[in-house]
Amino acid sequence: MFSMKNWQQGKAWTNWSNNVVSYPNTFYAPTCIEEVQQIVQQANEQQTIRVTGAAHSFSPVAMPESAALTLHHLRGLISIDKQQHSATFYAGTYLHEIGPILAEYDLALTNMGDIQTQTLAGVIATGTHGTGITLGSFSSMVTKWGFVNGLGDYIEHERKDDELSDALHVSVGLLGILVTVTIKVIPLYSLHYTSTRSYFSEELSRFQQTIREHRHVEWFYFPGSDLIQVKKMDIVAPQEQNKWQQKVDELKLQLLENGAFYVASEVCKWQPRASLAVSKLSSKLVSEGERIGLSYMIYPSPRSVKFNEIEYAIPLVNFEACMEEVHHTLKRQQFNVHFPIECRTTTGEKGFLSPTQGQESAFIAFHMYKGMDETAYFEWVRTMMGKYGGRPHWGKINDYHASNIRSYYPQFEQFAKVRQKQDPHNIFLTSYFRHIFQ
Repeated sequence: MFSMKNWQQGKAWTNWSNNVVSYPNTFYAPTCIEEVQQIVQQANEQQTIRVTGAAHSFSPVAMPESAALTLHHLRGLISIDKQQHSATFYAGTYLHEIGPILAEYDLALTNMGDIQTQTLAGVIATGTHGTGITLGSFSSMVTKWGFVNGLGDYIEHERKDDELSDALHVSVGLLGILVTVTIKVIPLYSLHYTSTRSYFSEELSRFQQTIREHRHVEWFYFPGSDLIQVKKMDIVAPQEQNKWQQKVDELKLQLLENGAFYVASEVCKWQPRASLAVSKLSSKLVSEGERIGLSYMIYPSPRSVKFNEIEYAIPLVNFEACMEEVHHTLKRQQFNVHFPIECRTTTGEKGFLSPTQGQESAFIAFHMYKGMDETAYFEWVRTMMGKYGGRPHWGKINDYHASNIRSYYPQFEQFAKVRQKQDPHNIFLTSYFRHIFQ
């Protein structure tokens, strides 16, 4: 999690997996919107500002160059509108803080992923998502954005059918610094969670049916194994999880999914050819069971084993063919990889830079343990995903560049025009983004 102890001049900035490192010469930690405005207004054209969030992106999307800015002091609830089922937060609020706050008003987030360390600003800017074919990303929850643009103006914009809304939907921080956000919320609910071990071929044959029978479905495919883990979650009436059971579940997660898996990962780093055997063993040790608890307690899972990640959204209709190719390739151990592949779904979303481009989509995330060479594996993923209409997640390792961005996003020029209007002096355009826009 983010710590202010490391937020000072002379310190290196690094993301969670340490695959992106920079040395900004200025660190900002504003305490109010007016201070954010002043920081932007005082910036010159030789200085770029980057909001770093919780540093959980694997791409350089949050990497600061000359100036790094944290919204750590701009957190918390601003207001609740129970009639409209909406809540307004400061955008620096961490996801793990939101559930308990909303629960006090008998409200909850519509959806979450399994990581809860990020900020609202970060997950909205990058289109971060959970799973559920009827559900969208965090960006889809937004009904109003409050941001400081590149001129230092504070703008509040309600979502409507216009270009600014389509650009703000997934803006990757290029239109300004998101400081407040109003999101749609729903009545407080619990989730009935089940985890089962199943055969890949059987689950693949009924995948389209399964994702419509349950609110949330998530796969963990173990490279080269015929077994997968299938997680399903459905809404039930609000009820607290049994405290004893909660502690047991947490202990199992720490011992098996983090402790034992860390040891196995170290073995693979030392002896890469052991990866297939470790993956098959891991698939047989999948923790099966069920539990019920308030949604914000059930969604997240602790992730202490570090990795690098590349993730693509593909049209849902291409999922089976894509996974057949993945399975066929990895059974031959063409790559030394043991980290499970995560498969999730979302509804289509309108937004100039949304990876779903309005289509029901499957998100497939490929991981490589930190310290193991992912180069050949990730290059294979990139090539393969081109066949299935894949678009990279902005917060994951990607190959976005001026030479290919328009093929991924047909409305890229419209986004570029909105960006230029909101940030004419390129205050937020770091070198990573200059390679895309110039």
